[in-house]
Amino acid sequence: MAERTYTVLLADDDEDFLTQMKVQLEAAGFEVIAAGGQAEAEKLFAAHEVDIAVLDLMMEHADGGFALCYHIKKARPGTPVILVTAVTNETGLEFDAATDEERNWVKADAMLAKPVRFEQLRREMHRLLEA
Repeated sequence: MAERTYTVLLADDDEDFLTQMKVQLEAAGFEVIAAGGQAEAEKLFAAHEVDIAVLDLMMEHADGGFALCYHIKKARPGTPVILVTAVTNETGLEFDAATDEERNWVKADAMLAKPVRFEQLRREMHRLLEA
């Protein structure tokens, strides 16, 4: 029996990161719906069934990833969301989703710091999809 193909909503305003991750995710067997920002991602999310979302924290707005994550969790609470961000490198502020309290506030199931290694992202995605 063939393995199930998972659909990923990938949203990031960094075109290089978006392209690189899309190519790697597709090569790993995922179907990828890519968005270059929060507004586009919201439209794509409304139009498609996705199994997991990988979102940049800062897109058109500094809190775009948080807002998009909240929107996804409100509409489809069971959809795992991973936030990827360079905010710690850029601002020195640290965000995490390690505790239940932090996940409740952030709404994301996991947060990864950029630059994120593809293997790290894939491992986290599989962990959340198989949970």
